[in-house]
Amino acid sequence: MRKQFVLAMFLTLLSMSSWAASQTVTLSVPDMTCAACPITVKLAFSKVEGVSQVSVSYPDREAVVTFNDALTSIEALTEATSDAGYPSTPTASEATPEGQ
Repeated sequence: MRKQFVLAMFLTLLSMSSWAASQTVTLSVPDMTCAACPITVKLAFSKVEGVSQVSVSYPDREAVVTFNDALTSIEALTEATSDAGYPSTPTASEATPEGQ
């Protein structure tokens, strides 16, 4: 009985990782006013669990963030930039799972 329980838990854990999807979102960060601002914005994203890749463009005033949606959300990303002094919002065509 115990072996069946352990096996069931193991299979459940394996299937849970397949539910998580990597997503990429582009956030508008209009309050970046100098070439050093992207450093602060990128640092804010690096503190959010589940973020795997960040690209911040000062000329475009945008950040492109790839994250694991099982670990974080777009709301957590925008909160992180707001807490750093750079409010952000998703651009119009956002939060599509990778590969779609």
